Amino acid sequence: MTTAAILLQAGSGGMSSLIMMGLIVVVFYFFMIRPQMKKQKDHKKYIEDLKVNDKVVTTAGIHGRIVEIGESTFIIDVGSGTRIKFDKAAISLDASKLANTPKQGTVTTTTDEKK
Repeated sequence: MTTAAILLQAGSGGMSSLIMMGLIVVVFYFFMIRPQMKKQKDHKKYIEDLKVNDKVVTTAGIHGRIVEIGESTFIIDVGSGTRIKFDKAAISLDASKLANTPKQGTVTTTTDEKK
């Protein structure tokens, strides 16, 4: 085998390795990095949209109702007039959404029904 053929063969192997590494980076981006960035963006928007009297759940699992909103904190009423100050980052997006959705199988009645 000539030297040129050996160099050509070694060069093509290096190129395929480079392409494989590039594909791995792309897969990591689309399956790990991008979804995490989207989740952070959704959480930030949720925190900005919260208002007084919204029910929330903290990352520690404390359920309460927002009574006051500060620049970087919430004051949450957890019952019996007990109020606790939490950082805005301590609000759990997923748990708060679950706490605010109506339960499956519950029956709501209206008083406007005519018989």
